[in-house]
Amino acid sequence: MVQFEDQVDSDGPSGASVVATPNGGEKKDKNSSTSGRNGKNHNSKKRGQSDDGANSTAATNGGHPPPPAERRSSVSKPARDFRDKPEPPAKKKKRRKMTTQTTATTLPIAAAATTTTTTTTTAAADAALIATIPAAAPTPPDLAESSTRSPSPVIDFDGLSRPSCGTRERLEETDAQKELRLTRMKGAVRTLLECVGEDADREGLLATPERYAKAMLFFTKGYQENVRDIVNGAIFQEGHNEMVIVKDIEVFSMCEHHLVPFTGKMHIGYIPNNAVIGISKLPRIAEMFARRLQIQERLTREVANAIMEILKPQGVAVVMESSHLCMVMRGVQKTSTTTITSCVLGCFERKEKTRNEFLSLIGVNRR
Repeated sequence: MVQFEDQVDSDGPSGASVVATPNGGEKKDKNSSTSGRNGKNHNSKKRGQSDDGANSTAATNGGHPPPPAERRSSVSKPARDFRDKPEPPAKKKKRRKMTTQTTATTLPIAAAATTTTTTTTTAAADAALIATIPAAAPTPPDLAESSTRSPSPVIDFDGLSRPSCGTRERLEETDAQKELRLTRMKGAVRTLLECVGEDADREGLLATPERYAKAMLFFTKGYQENVRDIVNGAIFQEGHNEMVIVKDIEVFSMCEHHLVPFTGKMHIGYIPNNAVIGISKLPRIAEMFARRLQIQERLTREVANAIMEILKPQGVAVVMESSHLCMVMRGVQKTSTTTITSCVLGCFERKEKTRNEFLSLIGVNRR
């Protein structure tokens, strides 16, 4: 009888091969079954060995499982970016204690010990000498105020605002010096007329140098005016602590860059600290600072600082809006432009509500 073998399932659970017979029966190969059993036993031995190894490593690590092995990077070392691995934190340097401190502290102590004897003797001698000098008479308060310089850069100790050497010469000059100044100015104006191509001897220009010199002295008369003379003691203790505003003060000044006028209106407000100033003094102070060579930003600031120093109120606010002829007659030649500047001090600077109340009352944005 011829037998035909056919491997039906070589990966069965038992690992045995099945043999088909002509009678339709099946029989298993004993060799394959025994090899399968041997393979199971071999695998179980390996698992047992691995378990024993894990238990031994866990015992050595204090009962904890072994840490996972470091994962190998898939990128070769030359191609790896240096930013992949963070740099270790820098070690803090220990500061060395300076040994010279002890010596430095001992030196003044030694010096003080040596000078105590000498200072006691000199102090006694100085006390005896001071006792022999007669006491000075107390200075009156008016004299003390006039001899001390004001801390403000706006008003000088004698009442002048932003004084210079030329300002004092003009204020203190005699009649002969005034005539000499006027003559020099007339010669300068005549030179200007000749330089622009005019005939300074024709009928319409004969008196122009003198007229322009006198006009320029009037435009700049604020240089020789005194703040004390303008205020003239018109400060009154009224116990008033509400806002006071004088608005729409007409201002005419000279631009110091081109010597052409700029004109506009100034609004002055302050909150008294029980003392009020005569309301006519505010336009006079503005006129004094405007009658000189100015720029609008400095003019606004100087008026506010002067009122703050004279009256010492809770706060001062000054807003000025003007048109500059240096922008109208020349340069960009924009006739409808208006320049607005402001300076707020004290409570107007600290409190937004107070500042907004002042701005709404003067109506800067009105049309």
